[in-house]
Amino acid sequence: MSINFNKNLFNNPSASAIRSLRHRNYRLYFFGQLISLPGNWIQNIALGWLVYRLTDSALLLGVVGFAGQIPSLLLTPLAGVYADRIDRRKVLIVTQTISMLIALTVASLIFSGRIQVWHILVSAALNGISVAFDTPFRHAFLVNMVTDRTDLQNAIALNSTLFNTARFAGPPLGGLLIALSGEGVCFMINGLSYLAVIASLMAMHIDTRVESTKHASVFSELMSGLSYAYKALPIRYLLIMVITTSLLGLPFQVFMPVFAREVLHGNAQTLGYLIGAIGAGALIGAVYLATRKSLNGIPMIIFISATMFSIGLMAFSVSTGLLISIALLIITGFGMVVEFASSNTLLQTMVDDQMRGRIVALYSMSFMGFTPLGSLLMGSLAEMAGVQVTVFAAGACCLLAAILFYKKLPEIKKAVAGISF
Repeated sequence: MSINFNKNLFNNPSASAIRSLRHRNYRLYFFGQLISLPGNWIQNIALGWLVYRLTDSALLLGVVGFAGQIPSLLLTPLAGVYADRIDRRKVLIVTQTISMLIALTVASLIFSGRIQVWHILVSAALNGISVAFDTPFRHAFLVNMVTDRTDLQNAIALNSTLFNTARFAGPPLGGLLIALSGEGVCFMINGLSYLAVIASLMAMHIDTRVESTKHASVFSELMSGLSYAYKALPIRYLLIMVITTSLLGLPFQVFMPVFAREVLHGNAQTLGYLIGAIGAGALIGAVYLATRKSLNGIPMIIFISATMFSIGLMAFSVSTGLLISIALLIITGFGMVVEFASSNTLLQTMVDDQMRGRIVALYSMSFMGFTPLGSLLMGSLAEMAGVQVTVFAAGACCLLAAILFYKKLPEIKKAVAGISF
């Protein structure tokens, strides 16, 4: 990046929402992701539409979701151990390159007319393996890019803003591209967009030396991370809440093609509107978090946002009007991102530095690894009871989990009050 940034710009109170951009390495990462992330969401909508077009099966939507995310449950804790040991930037370059090659390979299969469901399943599983390693390394790498810990909360919120800006803009664009050119173009665009992130990682000036301390075995360090998370009650409560929402709440997204076509009687563009609405709400939530300067009140915010997510999901499941569904998904998206980003912020600030990679990996596993199990479970239930009944029941379970979390707020607030920078 050749743009010159005045550091005083980010010290201005009016620019507090972007203050972490004063760090050059994070700035490079931010703009690389700004280019790449919309491609991810363009591909995501194409993936769901492609599977449903080829199979007409809600169950197979769940199976593909399972194949893409189950590696996170199995491999992310292991990746977290290595995130505390080896050069994080080099690993991220490798994982981004692998995901790029997978996307371009699927694009070529679609263009040639040879794409089959088993191709999609294999590519989803391979990309899931790459993501399982990428996620804990990427979260742990944040402290290498943002060296002032007081800016860490803002950087996490800006990451969420980036992700959800892409979630808002990518799906409608993806729906339009599917209608005009087919799914292959969407995969190709995503594959090429990875070049921006790879270039930003290579351009960073970061001390890549790894401390030559003697490590215990991988299994021993993995167990120490689990023990640390279990004994620290606020961390345990946060992870349990994240697991519950990921297992029962997040899988609703894999059924968006069914809602678009069967419930709302629309097409790929309708699907783009629905997923874009989730992104719009999530973007609003991310911007809200980026403007916050303090951890005060975040435990209560997690409860309120989890409640919004649950009620929004239940109401959406019974809606049959497009505009009402879009409005409800905006509420659902807001609650979803605020709950998860706030939980991530608390975990990142409460954890000891030597445990960072492992705890971030446990968060990533909780966030991503249990969703595929939920996708498979809800896909099976949807085949029997229908997607609307299944999603309503999932929202009700998430609401119950939020109420139980509320009872643990005093202990979490006490832990947050003891955090200092």
